[in-house]
Formats: sequence, structure tokens, C-alpha cells
Amino acid sequence: MNEPTGRYTPPIPRDVKVSPMWVPILMFAFLGIGTLLILINYTGVVWNTSNWILLGGLGLILAGIITATQYH
Repeated sequence: MNEPTGRYTPPIPRDVKVSPMWVPILMFAFLGIGTLLILINYTGVVWNTSNWILLGGLGLILAGIITATQYH
């Protein structure tokens, strides 16, 4: 079943695949702050609801998603 094909793919060096520790911290910070901004905006506890605050929260969540694509 598992016959060798004769092809060899060398492994990627370990130092290439490792991201700095600040990448996941920044990712979760963006996602968490963006989610909190949206939740606080919808409750109206701290300030009146605003579309600009909603867009800021969505922008932070998008920044978290973009940061997540850089994580190895």
C-alpha cells in the first residue's frame, strides 16, 4: 500500500516556522478588544451607540484575523 515514490521533500527548517511570541498576543488582543467594543456599543452602558464605534470594533476584529494569518 505505502510504496515509496522516490521523491524526497526536505523539511522546512524549524527557525523559519516559528513566529515571535507577540504575534498571538497581538492577535488575541485585537480580537478581544474588538469584541468588547462591539458588545459595549450595543449595550449603551458607557456611551450612546454609534456606528463609528461599531466600525472600529469590526476593524479591530479584522486586524486580529489578518494577524492570525501571519502566525506559524
